[in-house]
Amino acid sequence: MKVVFPYIAQTHQIPHSFPIAAELATQRPDWAVHIACSTDEQERLVRRLMGLYPNARLRIDRLRISWLQRLYQRLRGEGIPPKTLVLIGNRRYFRRFDALVVPERTSLLLKKLHLPKLRMIWTNHGAPGRAVTYADDLIEFDYVLLAGEQQAARMREQGTLREGRYHAGCYAKFDLVDRLDAQRRRLFDNDRPTVLYNPHFEAGLSSWPKHGFAVLEHFAQSKDWNLIFAPHIRLFDRRDPATQAQLDRYRTLPHVLIDTGSDASIDMTYTQAADVYLGDVSSQIAEFMVRPRPCLFINSHDAAWQNSPDYLFWQLGTVIANVDDLDVALSDAVANHGHWIERQRQYFRDTFDADPETIGRSAAAGAAAIASFLETSR
Repeated sequence: MKVVFPYIAQTHQIPHSFPIAAELATQRPDWAVHIACSTDEQERLVRRLMGLYPNARLRIDRLRISWLQRLYQRLRGEGIPPKTLVLIGNRRYFRRFDALVVPERTSLLLKKLHLPKLRMIWTNHGAPGRAVTYADDLIEFDYVLLAGEQQAARMREQGTLREGRYHAGCYAKFDLVDRLDAQRRRLFDNDRPTVLYNPHFEAGLSSWPKHGFAVLEHFAQSKDWNLIFAPHIRLFDRRDPATQAQLDRYRTLPHVLIDTGSDASIDMTYTQAADVYLGDVSSQIAEFMVRPRPCLFINSHDAAWQNSPDYLFWQLGTVIANVDDLDVALSDAVANHGHWIERQRQYFRDTFDADPETIGRSAAAGAAAIASFLETSR
C-alpha cells in the first residue's frame, strides 16, 4: 500500500496530520508512507517532527513547483505557492498512490483530475466549533477522521457524513504535546501571569483589525501581566512593512513576546504556557482547554453568537465587546473561573470524546482506522 500525506498550505496544518503519518508508518512497516512538501519551511518542520518518532519509516518527497508558480508566490508576497496549481502540476505524482491523507479540503480538486484508484482521507485541522469545520464538500472524501461523535452528529444532520466511512476521537495535534513538552523553555524572566492573545486571520471574524493594536498597547503599559501575541499564522500571510514596523515597537519589551509564525505559534507552546486566553474565533482555544483556564473573547463585529453553534467556543468564558478596560475583564475572568471550569471540561469531553488526561493517544487510533479502511475497501 502506498499512502501520501501532502502539505500544500501553511505549516500550521502539519501537526494535524503528521502524527497520523508517523503512527501509520510504525503500524504498517511494509507500507510506503510518504510525506510530500511544497516549501522549504514545511520540510524543515516535518524533519524536526520526525525526530519525535524514531521508529517511523517515512519518505519525504518534494512536490514539483514551476518557476511561474514561484514567481506568482513572490509577487504576491505569500509564503506558499498557489495550492490549486500545485495540485494540478503534481497529478502524475499523486497517481502513484493508493490513498492521500490531508488536513485541508483544497485537495478535493484531485477528484476531478482522473485519479481512479486514489482514495482521499481528511484529518481536519482545528477543533470543531465554527461553520468551516462543517463544510458541505466533506461528503466528497472517502473517509474522514473527526474530533468526536458530537462533530459526527452535526455532519450527519447536515448530510455530509458517510456512515461507516469515519472514525471519531482523533485530534492528532494533541499527540505532540507530551513529546514536545520536554523541549519547551521558560518564556519570561519574571513571575507575572501571562495572557495569550490569539486573534484569527479572517477580517470578518477577527478582533485584530478593530482592537488588535489597542490590546498590544494596553499590555505594553501593563505592570501586572505578560503578553504573548501569537495570532493565527495566516494573519500575516502577506507581510506589510508598515504593520511589521508597528509590531517592532513592542518586540523589545521584556514582558511582551511577539510571534507571527514560528513553530512555537503552531505547536501548542503558547497554549501550554499561558494563564489566560484572549481571542475571538480561533480553534486554538480548544487546545488551551487541555488544562481549563480563564478565557476572554472579543466580539468585534456585534455577532449574534449566544445561540449559534458556530460560536461554540464563546460558551467557555466571558465575551466582551471592547477592550477599554481589559484589566477589569481579566481580573473578573480569573476571579470567576470557578463558574466556567465544569463547562470547559464538559466541552473538552464532548468535543474530543476524551478527558484532557487521555490526550496523546488519538493519532495511533486514527492511523489504525485508516489502515483498516484501506485494507477493506480495495
